[in-house]
Amino acid sequence: MWSIGVPFPDNPLGYTLVYLIESDRGPVLVDAGWDDDESWAALVEGFGAAGTDVSECLGVLVTHVHPDHHGLSGRVRETSDAWVAMHAHDAATVEHLSHAMRQDGRPRLTSPDFSDELTAVLLDAGATEGELAAAPAPTVNRRARRFRPMAAPDRTVDDGARVDVPGWDITAVWTPGHTPGHLCFHMPEHRMLLSGDHVLPTITPHISISRRDRAGDPLGDFLDSLQKVARLDATEVLPAHRHRFGDLGQRVDDITRHHLDHLVAIEALLADGPASLWQIAARLTWNRPWDQYPLALRRSAVNETAAHLRYLTRRQRAVRFKGVRPFTFGLPE
Repeated sequence: MWSIGVPFPDNPLGYTLVYLIESDRGPVLVDAGWDDDESWAALVEGFGAAGTDVSECLGVLVTHVHPDHHGLSGRVRETSDAWVAMHAHDAATVEHLSHAMRQDGRPRLTSPDFSDELTAVLLDAGATEGELAAAPAPTVNRRARRFRPMAAPDRTVDDGARVDVPGWDITAVWTPGHTPGHLCFHMPEHRMLLSGDHVLPTITPHISISRRDRAGDPLGDFLDSLQKVARLDATEVLPAHRHRFGDLGQRVDDITRHHLDHLVAIEALLADGPASLWQIAARLTWNRPWDQYPLALRRSAVNETAAHLRYLTRRQRAVRFKGVRPFTFGLPE
């Protein structure tokens, strides 16, 4: 097995760790990286360092649908005729996006502009026009100017399935939360876990309400999935970002505690009285001051706060006031 650092342009994470697994029928990738010429060059170089070529690739196992993981899957398939596989829930997301990303029945050639939707989401959350206008300008980056539709998978992978990597015993572990179809891959013989974005060594993955699953409980799913992988026999974790690490159980505890603390903080804010989704998100502690967040990051914070509030309301620890705009929450009476 080889680790290839594929650049993630204009993002503080820097790169996605793509894993190349050798087999008698050709290498299999776990993820492929961001769809960008610089990223593609790094992936090709990684194949060369492993003594092979992209054209020899047998397949791509996608941990989840986010473009820094799935973006280059289609280009790998075009070069090698490899299969692309992911969980059915994320395959449905690809299908949904393929419809949303078309104009007049034809694929878009440029990245779609979601600014109107962004504004609508934040206004529904409780932002004022003045707050939106005063937000810092977004950083200009190459990602906004590049767009290619994501590849539809050739096959889907079920929870507990042994995946098609000849000569290796690798089992798919469905770990919803970060996305509805996130997968980890367990290698029991080597006591390894390829964890994608589910368990990372120094950061926590973004958990938010999915646009396709407004009724879901992503944080509840994520916390359950953390306990699921903690029960696996794995002494080494190979994540998609940062670096490999041990002590999976301790890292699961740390991430769980982070979210439980976030839930308690929301309940403490609601103890002062009902508040809008925007007000709650703005008063929570993030990795930088709220007034430094551009609108796109504020939306991420709002969506993550919404996932935490969904968790609380599902367990009768908070209530949402029905029919009220902006979205407003309080404590149960």
